[in-house]
Amino acid sequence: MPQRREVSVLGGTTAYWVDEPVAGIAEADAPTLVTVHGFRGEHHGLAPVIAQLPGYRVISPDLPGFGETAPIPDRVHDLELYAQWLREFVAAVCPGSVVVGHSFGSIVSSAAVATGLDTPQLVLINPIGAPALEGPRGVLTRLAIFYYWAGAKLPASLGEALLRNRVIVRVMSIAMAKTKDPALRRFVHEQHDLYFSQFADRDVLRDAFVTSVSHDVTEFAPRVAVPTLLIAAQLDDITPIEKERELVHLFPDARLVEIPDVGHLIHYETPAPAAAAIAGFVAR
Repeated sequence: MPQRREVSVLGGTTAYWVDEPVAGIAEADAPTLVTVHGFRGEHHGLAPVIAQLPGYRVISPDLPGFGETAPIPDRVHDLELYAQWLREFVAAVCPGSVVVGHSFGSIVSSAAVATGLDTPQLVLINPIGAPALEGPRGVLTRLAIFYYWAGAKLPASLGEALLRNRVIVRVMSIAMAKTKDPALRRFVHEQHDLYFSQFADRDVLRDAFVTSVSHDVTEFAPRVAVPTLLIAAQLDDITPIEKERELVHLFPDARLVEIPDVGHLIHYETPAPAAAAIAGFVAR
């Protein structure tokens, strides 16, 4: 079982979990990964991938304002804040670890590495490789902007209820899931029901959403001076695979692994291929 710990970062308390390598693997032989979860998620999101990496030590923090990590006091939760937080968290808890970012976490991770985070390698799962308002889901992104705007503008009780509404969460989950396996679809929906509304308040959620649709990995790729692995889904509606194939060439040193028959939920629907790609990349 992962061990829960806390550390002070930027004047706030960050909660994080540590998965140790399986017994019999020497600590010196167990690379350390630090995971950065996606928008509206928290540390549980990448647990299915972590479960496929028993030979690694994995550090999984909740981002400020999500899960069990409180917002950073007196700060707007924009990309500058999240990138600074990640740089300082890694320096304090796991310097020299490999950074693994998923979705929104891919933006935060690439921004942090481009601005000085010291890591030997970077892994981006479902990287946001194009502006959110472009592509096949541009109209839905505009609807989402209105949704989060309304949640922030309504009276507090109504706004919070709208943003945590289980029906809307389920619609989001159905839209992202690609698997035809009924049991796996139930698991995906259960995960979103449990963890998709674990945000501190509507202000943090609005700030993070604005950040998620205002930035993408292309801004930072040319300045990421470490070997990078992109794990992309061929059916991703948020960033089409064609854009991921363009994105990989913006990095000085990057490779792309494509996973078929899955969309933006690689971490839930195809964790084993993702973990195998990570293990092969880190071991090279």
